[in-house]
Amino acid sequence: MNPALALAAPRDWLAHAGEAMRRHRRAILALQWVVVMLYLALLIVPAFLPLPPSGATLLSNLTLFAQFAFWGLWWPFVMLSVMLMGRVWCGVLCPEGALTEWASRRGLGRAIPRWMRWSGWPFVAFVSTTVYGQLVSVYEYPKAALLVLGGSTLAAVVVGFVYGRGTRVWCRHLCPANGVFALLARIAPVHFALDEQAWKRHAGRAPRVDCAPLVDLRHMRSAGPCHACGRCSGHRGAIHLAARPPSREILAATPKDVTHAEALLLLFGVLGLALGTFHWTVSPWFVAAKQRAAEWLVEREWYGMLQDDAPWWLLTHYPEANDVFTWLDGALIAGYLFASAVIVGGVAWCSVAGAAQLVRDPRVDWRVLSLCLVPLAGASVFLGLSMLTLAQLRAEGAVYAWVPATRAVLLAGGIAWAVWLGARRLRAAHAPRARRMASLACYSIPPALVATLWYLPWRVW
Repeated sequence: MNPALALAAPRDWLAHAGEAMRRHRRAILALQWVVVMLYLALLIVPAFLPLPPSGATLLSNLTLFAQFAFWGLWWPFVMLSVMLMGRVWCGVLCPEGALTEWASRRGLGRAIPRWMRWSGWPFVAFVSTTVYGQLVSVYEYPKAALLVLGGSTLAAVVVGFVYGRGTRVWCRHLCPANGVFALLARIAPVHFALDEQAWKRHAGRAPRVDCAPLVDLRHMRSAGPCHACGRCSGHRGAIHLAARPPSREILAATPKDVTHAEALLLLFGVLGLALGTFHWTVSPWFVAAKQRAAEWLVEREWYGMLQDDAPWWLLTHYPEANDVFTWLDGALIAGYLFASAVIVGGVAWCSVAGAAQLVRDPRVDWRVLSLCLVPLAGASVFLGLSMLTLAQLRAEGAVYAWVPATRAVLLAGGIAWAVWLGARRLRAAHAPRARRMASLACYSIPPALVATLWYLPWRVW
């Protein structure tokens, strides 16, 4: 077979798939509303039901089924889908995206204010939602899920009603998952590609594209902001769904392609804070800190922090399930999460900054090297979220012998990919070989640290 034809075949197939998404927009809208109805039902109904009795199963109890749907299937596999197919979830299935766009088409249509355009909102929203979710045990209780997910959905509808004209202002600027999705989509092997030369060759006027996330299509060089909804497929004969090497975007990135906010979200949020959320429930360090803090408070007869009178919407409070947080629990959970973010993120930032300083090449600054850690961050988040899946399946009596080896392979793959990306970027730097080798050693510290922090709960604790 002609090699050129072999390469063209999958690209043509994907281009036709992108065109089908554009032509069948009504079917996608219908699918979105089906997802919205299922989402609202699984979110709202369990919150008004009693907690599952002893012996309840996923198939016999709606609350457990909804819990598994949200945290056992939805979140881990949405993250995986973003790494494999880009942000198709956002453009085709996301209920918040559908609702905020629907509200925006019927709302006030006000201009997006300057404060909302601040690039740091994805970082702030991710940190705030993650920490608050841990304090109210969002993974375990339907009321907490309704509060966190429902509050986010309500905010999306309000923002959509007030701002924009049929667009997804919430998704673009304020969604807690937007920054994480934008980072992970950079390694997706499928994306809507822009052919700049074809754009320039196009004669005449082209119909306006209704791009809900407000992407500048003429300069769309990253899969990060694109929601992969298919509306722009074929525009000016220059935009098509296509395959690409998963590493291409990261290897081609320049410092202007990565903002400080994105790099900090990756290092301190996705690598640091997220690891803390997966760690604290099984960490002996957390237990030891709690015991020492409680002893210190009792010795001084300061009993206020040991009270468990916080409302359920502030700290976990379910006496019927023997699950109640004291004020000390809340303070230590928040402290553990922030310590994880500061320590892991700080080590990672110092490492990539040190590596960039060693090579002293303006094309390879700390933000570019941070981007090389995306595969590691994606593997770490998927492994952490899949722990919930496995825990829920174990409660049903399902135990899989292949799990330890599989997650070790996934983590090793993320580490190897991240180290390879860093090595490629540093090898191209204009610096002596000794400096490049020292820089690579410095850059390799975050992958080694993440590997160690996963080894502890898997093998030591």
